[in-house]
Amino acid sequence: MDLSKILSIAGKNGLFKVISQAKNAVIVESLNDNKRFPAFAHEKMSSLEEISVFTTGDDIALKTVFKAFHDKLEGKAAIDHKSDNPTLKKFFLEMVPDFDQDRVYISDIKKMVAWYNTLLEKGLLDFTEEAKEPEAGETTTEVVESPENTTEAK
Repeated sequence: MDLSKILSIAGKNGLFKVISQAKNAVIVESLNDNKRFPAFAHEKMSSLEEISVFTTGDDIALKTVFKAFHDKLEGKAAIDHKSDNPTLKKFFLEMVPDFDQDRVYISDIKKMVAWYNTLLEKGLLDFTEEAKEPEAGETTTEVVESPENTTEAK
């Protein structure tokens, strides 16, 4: 799943997919209504790949949070992001038990739940693990031991 091409733009509702690069802007398409428009450099844009969530330990990537949602909900949609605050907080606590409750606000939880549901609806969440192919110049060696090749010290 590549979240680097999915953007959140401050002041605009929803998520946006990067379509092209212009001279002084990025051409994006709204995932809500499929309208395209330029997003300029002065607008605060965040790639979902760059976003992480505060936890009591190390921060975790948004992709990991979405994977937890997907696994625990068995690929189904999450609760409505417009649910009441205690319900949202309880839901998020079930999904990410170690999130930092002092630094992750209800507004953040609402965004993450809405984003997850949007990405799931549009079929942009893919958690299948691809086998890592060796890169050019890399070699892989597999050691297989068989009983004939082992010797015991006497």
